[in-house]
Amino acid sequence: MSKPIVAIVGRPNVGKSTLFNKLIGERRSIVEDVPGVTRDRIYAEAEWNERRFILIDTGGIEPKSEDTILKQMRNQAEIAIASADVIVFMCDIRAGLLADDRDIAIMLKKSGKPIIVAVNKMDRIGEPPFEFYEFYELGFDREPIALSSLHGSGTGDLLDAIVEECQFEDDEAEDEGVINVAVIGKPNAGKSSIINRMCGEDRVIVSDIAGTTRDAVDTRVENAHGIYNFIDTAGIRRHSKVEDRIEKFSVLRANMAVERADVCLLMIDANDGVTEQDERIAGIAHEAGKAVIIVINKWDMIEKDNSTVNSFNKDVRIALAYMPYAPIIYVSALTGQRVAHIYELINKVYAEAHRRVTTGMLNDLLSDATTRVQPPSDKGKRLKIYYMTQASVAPPTFVIFCNSEELFHFSYRRYLENCLRDTFGFEGTPIRMIIRQKGDETTGL
Repeated sequence: MSKPIVAIVGRPNVGKSTLFNKLIGERRSIVEDVPGVTRDRIYAEAEWNERRFILIDTGGIEPKSEDTILKQMRNQAEIAIASADVIVFMCDIRAGLLADDRDIAIMLKKSGKPIIVAVNKMDRIGEPPFEFYEFYELGFDREPIALSSLHGSGTGDLLDAIVEECQFEDDEAEDEGVINVAVIGKPNAGKSSIINRMCGEDRVIVSDIAGTTRDAVDTRVENAHGIYNFIDTAGIRRHSKVEDRIEKFSVLRANMAVERADVCLLMIDANDGVTEQDERIAGIAHEAGKAVIIVINKWDMIEKDNSTVNSFNKDVRIALAYMPYAPIIYVSALTGQRVAHIYELINKVYAEAHRRVTTGMLNDLLSDATTRVQPPSDKGKRLKIYYMTQASVAPPTFVIFCNSEELFHFSYRRYLENCLRDTFGFEGTPIRMIIRQKGDETTGL
């Protein structure tokens, strides 16, 4: 059953993201004292008195701005308002009641949704100042709530009001079977466009300005293929190019998004091919042990002949030699070409990353592999492999017991990994091996 949705809206820089982080108990939204930092909708689950709801942080609304980015931010906020069950309208006591606040109030009244006015930056303890009572002029049914998102005072009253306005369904079932998909890649590779195409609506701001998406944005999609949570990450730039603090937060957020993901879509711009930047980004997902699909975007812009795909495949495999397991798909987010097939690949690599093999089957494979290719030896001492078992999934991790870790050369580990893939598949996922020497500490690969 779906959880109620609560959207936080208001002018830029009134403290929406600080409140969002305070209510969910973690630093999910980027917080900087610069207007316009939160551009897209940010989603997270919040809980109060054993009631759970989805909280949405939005970019600041500037009702009359004609700036391209600001207009899209306003559009994103309007989508959040339309999808919300309850709206928290944040204002700023320091700035007072402004004309933009009145314009936003008119917009919110048209929605017909329950509105809770939260007057922020009330950092002093005691009776509210006279200016607080100006916000009663907005004319909403509920009295405004005084709070400080920075210090947390008043947030309990706000949460009480939210829970009172929400309609909760009894015996709310937890979401099961949701696949978390992080869309990663360098700036302007088409990450936001592919999500918008896959979910069929403008859920993420799309612009030809590199670096438009700064936050990791969660977008839930439910269709015939399954239930998915897409995490659109800010484009990961080279460390040397990361100048301002906001951009540094975004790089960290992209890494965190990979950690949260079950599957990573690595977006490659077909016009550029695989760059050094792409190699580094792919390495983040590989080192984290995540299932990966290589998505070559903007394929409609490439002039093709009979050898184009094979040539491009070869270049990709050379550049990303450490992840030969990752399938490659050629798409166009602009035209929608082959985009629907990505869902099938996501389901496949997710299943492969969670595949379990019995110890009996593993040791049959091990017996056959060691018969065909003898384990290495050194100075008369030969590697003996006693048995192998699977310890975990996502990524599939195998523990191999042997007489000498030193004799277990990298080439033989790679040989056994290839045997595992030839026999059981594991397409799209890295494989981890832990070598355990009898009586010694564990070492892993």
